[in-house]
Amino acid sequence: MSSWIWVLIPLAAICAGMLQSRYKHERRMRALPPANDPEADRLRAEVRDLKDRIAVLERIATDRSSTLDHEIEQLRDR
Repeated sequence: MSSWIWVLIPLAAICAGMLQSRYKHERRMRALPPANDPEADRLRAEVRDLKDRIAVLERIATDRSSTLDHEIEQLRDR
């Protein structure tokens, strides 16, 4: 009888850990904003614009210096 206790204790601990993990995941999912949130849409658009600007700056930084002046002038016109 005592040998089963040493099997059941770790099994119970594993089950408790799985249930706790699932509960935490469900709480995090409920805390997320809804998919049609206008504020989330605005932030997504802002992040997309910032990524585009970073891509331009990376291209300018790695491009030859002859086109650097032209790219800077295009950015100023925006």
